[in-house]
Amino acid sequence: MKIKEIHFKDTFPVRHSVLRQGKPIETCFFDGDDSDTTTHFGLFDQENCVGVASIYKNKNTIFNNNEQYQLRGMAVLEEFQKKGLGEQLVMHAENYIRLTQGELLWFNARVAAVPFYERLSYQKIGSSFDIPDVGPHFLMAKEF
Repeated sequence: MKIKEIHFKDTFPVRHSVLRQGKPIETCFFDGDDSDTTTHFGLFDQENCVGVASIYKNKNTIFNNNEQYQLRGMAVLEEFQKKGLGEQLVMHAENYIRLTQGELLWFNARVAAVPFYERLSYQKIGSSFDIPDVGPHFLMAKEF
């Protein structure tokens, strides 16, 4: 398995399969995907992209840190889940943020994914909330 930087459009097949199944492919484009301050990573099994994660330089006013990044579109194809690959993607993103002098990584985690992120030392912030057409989430974060 290898992780490398990819174009935002290359995230769509994995995002669609895992995060937007049954919805139009257009729903796989997230605000900021095409920004110069956004970086997309793909996890490859041979030549096949089996996991993706996107890092946006994005400030959440809940936090006081100056250098904040947001994780979005984190997904691993179902047949590759539960093999530590998601953890590899998150660790890669964390290393990238440390190299850019980032102070905090935050994201909205689906309720089912909360235990995964808690194992990686992320903290839930506040109560759960609903994202329309997606479902309940928790704000989670980790400082560096």
